[in-house]
Amino acid sequence: MRYRTTMAALGAGALMLALVPSAQARHTQFAPGAAGLGDTYFPKAGNGGYDVQHYDIRLNYTAKTKSIDATAEILATATQDLSRFDLDFSGPKIKGLTVNGKEAAYKRSGQELVVTPPAGLPKGAPFTVIVRYAGKPKPKDDPSLGTEGWAPTKDGIAVVSEPDGTPTWLPSNDHPSDKATYTMRVTVPQGLTALANGRRVDTRTRDGRTTSCWDMRQPMSTYLAMLTIGKYQVTSDTTPGGIPNMTAVSSNHKKQAKFLHSATAKAVDWESKVFGPYPYDSTGGIRVNAELGYSLENQSRPVYAYSPDRPTIVHELAHQWFGDSVGLARWQDIWLNEGFATYAEWLYAEQHGGKTTAQHLKSDLKAPAESPIWSPAPGAPGRTDLFAQSVYERGGMALEALRQRIGDQAFFQLLKQWPTQHKYGSARTSDFIKMAEQISGKNLDTLFNTWLYKKGKVTKW
Repeated sequence: MRYRTTMAALGAGALMLALVPSAQARHTQFAPGAAGLGDTYFPKAGNGGYDVQHYDIRLNYTAKTKSIDATAEILATATQDLSRFDLDFSGPKIKGLTVNGKEAAYKRSGQELVVTPPAGLPKGAPFTVIVRYAGKPKPKDDPSLGTEGWAPTKDGIAVVSEPDGTPTWLPSNDHPSDKATYTMRVTVPQGLTALANGRRVDTRTRDGRTTSCWDMRQPMSTYLAMLTIGKYQVTSDTTPGGIPNMTAVSSNHKKQAKFLHSATAKAVDWESKVFGPYPYDSTGGIRVNAELGYSLENQSRPVYAYSPDRPTIVHELAHQWFGDSVGLARWQDIWLNEGFATYAEWLYAEQHGGKTTAQHLKSDLKAPAESPIWSPAPGAPGRTDLFAQSVYERGGMALEALRQRIGDQAFFQLLKQWPTQHKYGSARTSDFIKMAEQISGKNLDTLFNTWLYKKGKVTKW
């Protein structure tokens, strides 16, 4: 009652003034988002000013030309008042681009796709970007990091994108710290199979073409987004622990199907006991018809570019906890991925009648100072040595040294608490050290500084 009386006393003029936007609203300062997140190793990777929640991808593949006609719909939220923003995209020609249903101006500069919407995007506001593009994607060849991104195979294509190959085929915010969910609808000629992350929720064939729909419902870093197209033998069931398991081998590797499927089931069930519940809706693995020189832990379904042995399968599946669910806040901390996955290989062997983790450490400590397991220091390897042997081996040794320092009870608690506390998020080495010290009650600065950052052979810690 008081409000209504006051407004009547003020009169119509005051009411009109009350309806005029505030001075702050009238003078919102929209500004461009940063063209890169400033990662030490990949400064232009990712982009500032927004956070992606979901990618919805529709992709039609033509086998004869290995070309695509695709639409990427990106749902994001502005984290500042945006006048324009960048996407990372080095893929085929763009046919059209809209923001919130309206045509938007854009320009391309190397990997940067600079988008200027018709109106500013207020901080906190959700917005939708739709990019239509078509042509033949090309892989990215890096002298120090190898082939990544959209890679042709003998019977189709395979996507392996670590660290920054995703822009070869998908407009994105390409930094591991910006995770999102994914839906992929992929149409291929009948007779070919399209495989992607997560669970296959639908498959339909019409007029000689097959469309499959895949859902990754848990947040995923862009470099872990996977797509393979080719002639595959697919095996589907559940692991003894009840996890849906889909594996596939290319038509010329059918003899590997049984081993890949059973080894995947055994590894993921064992890791679920050691590291905590498996973080995704399904698991699996794909042996592609290509010799790319490496395999990759694509979320929920690793891709193997050579015939994997059991340690390799254990390694790539361990990444589902360490590297995929707990992602990187910055590429410098890559040892958090590779050191843990390497240690998982050792631990699996130890618990299945093989060499113990302590024996691994003792043996490696005998390596001469010039051995590649010592250099570079794994906590800051440098961009060109992102996948150096020391990141894997010395990273694994650091974890065994930690285990011996804090004892099994604290160590195995740490192995579960780390991926539980940071599930579907991103973290740094400093976060891991803090947790290790909290659980153990010990000061571990010297141990971690020696194993992760000291140059040269480790002799004492």
